[in-house]
Amino acid sequence: MSEPVRDDTGAAVRVPERVRRVVSLVPSLTETVAVTAPGLLAGATDWCSHPAGLDVPRVRGTKNPDVERIVALRPDVVLANEEENRPADLAALRAAGLPVWVTVIRTVDEALVSLRRMLAAACRVPEPGWLADAERAWPPPPSARRTAAVPIWRRPWMVVGRDTFTGDVLSRLGVDNVFAGHADRYPKVPLAGIRAAGPDLVVLPDEPYRFTRDDGPECFPGTEVALVDGRHLTWYGPSLVAAPAALSAQLRATVVHRG
Repeated sequence: MSEPVRDDTGAAVRVPERVRRVVSLVPSLTETVAVTAPGLLAGATDWCSHPAGLDVPRVRGTKNPDVERIVALRPDVVLANEEENRPADLAALRAAGLPVWVTVIRTVDEALVSLRRMLAAACRVPEPGWLADAERAWPPPPSARRTAAVPIWRRPWMVVGRDTFTGDVLSRLGVDNVFAGHADRYPKVPLAGIRAAGPDLVVLPDEPYRFTRDDGPECFPGTEVALVDGRHLTWYGPSLVAAPAALSAQLRATVVHRG
């Protein structure tokens, strides 16, 4: 066993010199490993939908992983995220003797640095070419700015608040979140409160709530609404390569519900 290395939280993680089996508890990290090192992935959550056709054992969700199932898969390392996964579940995996590598990702730049470290130190694989492609894909933030509200749920309404990866992605594309100064990262805000914030634009992703042309825009009559790919807006990993161009096009292709 090698000397311990520190993950994004500063925790010491003792990863074998050679990693043969990885369980991922985060869809973005699952795609990262599956695209970079096919065959390394030994398990993933039920929500891990990319790459298409991924055929690995499933270990339930990000918030309710099957700890016994994960232990039985005998991974050399378990990949997690400080926002996506619960501390109690990660503690249970560590208590079972499994190395757990936790990422902290709230900006595009953090994603690129964190993924590079995770692949090298926790997965023991060479840096993939798509990481450099992703770095080149993200231009400097434009000077022209718009404001937006970003609902992620309804019944009750919830929006993107402060200090989020989603907010940074939009900021890099010239869109400033009107709720970036909220005390909560994902606050519940009544529909009237979202409207009262007066955004130039309402951004509706198709995950975690699946907003569509027929479900969402009607709540914001007279305001431009952009329906966007939730994976490009919220995932970090190989999707970062295509995200800037895809989201920029979707942010331009707005609809206005006249009521």
